[in-house]
Amino acid sequence: MSQRTLNSLFKPTSVAIIGASNTEKRAGNVLMKNLLSGGFSGPIMPVTPKYRAVMGVLAYPNIEALPIKPDLAIICTRASRVPGIVETLAQFGCKVTIIMASGMTQEYNDEGINLLELTMQHAKRYGMRILGPNSLGMLLPPLGLNASLAHASALPGKIAFVSQSAAICTTVLDWANNKGIGFSSFISLGDATDISFDELLDYLGRDSRTSAIMLYIDSVNEKRHFLSAARAASRNKPILVIKSGRSPEGARAAKLHTGGVGGNDAVYEAAFRRAGMLRVNDLIELFAAVESLAHSNPLQGERLAIVSNGGGPAVLAVDELMLRGGKLAELSQETINNLDEVLPSTWSRQNPVDIIGDGDANRYANVINILMNCNELDAILVLHSPSALGESVEIADALIHTIQTHPKKNRLNILTNWSGEDSAYQARKRFSKGGIPTYRTPEGAVGAFMHMVEYRRNQKLLQEVPQSIPDNIPTDSQTARRLLQAAQARGKSVLETHEASPILRAYGLNTIDTWFVKDATQAVAIAEKVGYPLALKVQSPDILHKSDVHGVMLNLTCADDIRHAAKAITQRVHQANPEAVIEGMIVQRMALTAGAQEIRVAVISDPVFGPAICLGEGGSEWDPTKDAAVALPPLNMALARYMVIQALKTHKLKDRRLPLGLDMNALCVMLTQISHIIIDCPEIAALDLNPVLAAGETITLLDINIRLHPANADNTLRLAIMPYPKELEEEAVLKNGLKVMLRPILPEDEPKHLAFDNSLSDEDRYKRYFGVRSKMTHEEMAVLTQIDYAREMAFIATAKGPDGDDITLGAVRASIDPDNTEAEFAMAVRGDHQGIGLGKLLLEKLIHYYQANDTAVLTGFTMFENRNMASLAKSLGFTVTFDMEEHLIKMHMNLKAAPPN
Repeated sequence: MSQRTLNSLFKPTSVAIIGASNTEKRAGNVLMKNLLSGGFSGPIMPVTPKYRAVMGVLAYPNIEALPIKPDLAIICTRASRVPGIVETLAQFGCKVTIIMASGMTQEYNDEGINLLELTMQHAKRYGMRILGPNSLGMLLPPLGLNASLAHASALPGKIAFVSQSAAICTTVLDWANNKGIGFSSFISLGDATDISFDELLDYLGRDSRTSAIMLYIDSVNEKRHFLSAARAASRNKPILVIKSGRSPEGARAAKLHTGGVGGNDAVYEAAFRRAGMLRVNDLIELFAAVESLAHSNPLQGERLAIVSNGGGPAVLAVDELMLRGGKLAELSQETINNLDEVLPSTWSRQNPVDIIGDGDANRYANVINILMNCNELDAILVLHSPSALGESVEIADALIHTIQTHPKKNRLNILTNWSGEDSAYQARKRFSKGGIPTYRTPEGAVGAFMHMVEYRRNQKLLQEVPQSIPDNIPTDSQTARRLLQAAQARGKSVLETHEASPILRAYGLNTIDTWFVKDATQAVAIAEKVGYPLALKVQSPDILHKSDVHGVMLNLTCADDIRHAAKAITQRVHQANPEAVIEGMIVQRMALTAGAQEIRVAVISDPVFGPAICLGEGGSEWDPTKDAAVALPPLNMALARYMVIQALKTHKLKDRRLPLGLDMNALCVMLTQISHIIIDCPEIAALDLNPVLAAGETITLLDINIRLHPANADNTLRLAIMPYPKELEEEAVLKNGLKVMLRPILPEDEPKHLAFDNSLSDEDRYKRYFGVRSKMTHEEMAVLTQIDYAREMAFIATAKGPDGDDITLGAVRASIDPDNTEAEFAMAVRGDHQGIGLGKLLLEKLIHYYQANDTAVLTGFTMFENRNMASLAKSLGFTVTFDMEEHLIKMHMNLKAAPPN
């Protein structure tokens, strides 16, 4: 994934059009018209042997005749010609091309080679990048570049839009032009065979011209790259996504549309949420989101004030706000008194502020000015319904002037809804031109506001500091994997409760005592030994899943009960399948259920994102991706808590207020440990815990089903998110004999990492941050501790303090560019632990890590005053140079040339 070659896509200085045409409605003709009308300042070079000039521009008979190497080439020919054209372009030195032909996956050349495969072979051989095929093209309004088949150009703006659907592109473009909303870039991915969402997110996340990103997605191919890029970009700017295929039928249609792998919609939803993106469900919501993103300020809080000249629309707005979990601002007595002075005595005297139907421009302006001056709200929604006064446009002009000249205009968010058609159209146009979001309905305006609220909430939740799992809960991956691998060696594909329990107990999960017996006589012997009541079921590879009630007998309280149950279950199994073979019987101690609540937890394997954890209430018709909250591993306690909250909020899980029901901490520990099992044990393909008995702090797994991967399956990249690399932990001894642990940083380290940062002396902080700076905020610390191990690495050194708690003594970190070519490091060590070899250990560990990661270069910068750092780097093999102009020392190591230590 080369970000450098994407510069030719986003900043081309010359464009060649292969297949340019003078024939109306041909792709090469439409493209030439759009390029020439866009105002692009670089050379536009049509390539065609049919004409000496295309639309008055000198044409070239072939690619080799071009006077310069084009930064960007657009291929407008039929699919059969594309492979040869790509090979010639690549040999000529062109680095990026847009392919507009469709159907390349279904076509083959005379030798039977697929056209798309052949095209990609040529491109990869010469390092060429491809947008498409089946792409509408792209528009870069800041450059005046319209390299597309779109029916209209795009206005310049700060929103980037990327879509797999050409039809969605043209629809959004048409709407945005009508609203006066512009774009920094507008890209049609087409089939996304080469350039895809992940690379574009990396680029746009760093693009200073882009303040928000919007995506239309049919499918995702590179799960880990996609989530890493989305997470990195969403830290800096909002990403909104609309995903097709919410229904099974829609998912099948989306798969046919792009040829991608069809994944489960609920898992996509979990992935978007985990990456900090905000999903919208349809084009109406997407348009509302574009409107708010184009004109809004970063939301400081969630308190909304509503101003209206009619009670009905205000009530509709309040209903929508409350149903979506919003907050209505409470006006202070001082604000109410101020409003009393400018409003009729019959006004509502509360929020919503009903200014009465005869409210004119002056009244609206006075009210908005008062509300913008107060401190008890964060956003204002202004509603207007048509009135006999006919001042719709005058009121809009007065509000625009009031808002634009108010000193708090950049702190508050103002949204408007001018209802109606003819009477409201001109007013809405004025608002759009004035940079104030405007909507056709009160509900649409509230929905747009709640998108901003949800984005803010998602960002805050993702920055939450997770608590650690209690130390007394075991995590014995060696025992679990030994048992799983032994089962694979025996040819087992499914493990039931009696075989699965020891695996889950290795992670501190509480399971019911379970025994496997050959017949009823052995079952009675078990019962007489352990006591009653018991449950009984048969084990057979030929019967339905264990949750089928015909295979289970409960609450057996004597030997006769067991004999009768064994006979009855056997008969039912043979009725269902006369050829069924019964391998034996499973006896289980009954759990006491009084005051407890039954829930269900499953781990499914999604074809796109891999393992996903599901939490719900279960039932015979349970569909984990419809009836459960879904989250991607790895989970920590904060993410597990977020999952439980989501389950409760969406009613997938109901707190039934039982005496010993749901305990948030106990649920989070269980979910986090299940996440650890899935991460540590690649042998597990799926897991079903049904039911799970939640009794306050005690959670018991009653029935377990584990499905195994084949013993020879390659599961190395099964996880969508790279988990904590525990294998990188190591112990070391410093020169003074102090034992330290060197390990990657964790989100749970935030409090101790803040203490470490605060412990640095003023001089050390000055050297570390290249100047004087204040103490780190929680948001800054979250960025440093909640890292994406696929993109960056931070190693810390810890030692036991006098009270037995770990103390952070030093840290080294480096972030890598998306191309994995260069990592830039920074390091700090506590002043009272310098000079004893700690810095050397940390930097050596970082060097070894990036050498193993196949990174090309490791660099770092330090101030002239930090000569000790420069000396350490030089001793480890860095080339050290001095930049006299910048007053910096540069440290550079070619990792591929440096021998691993």
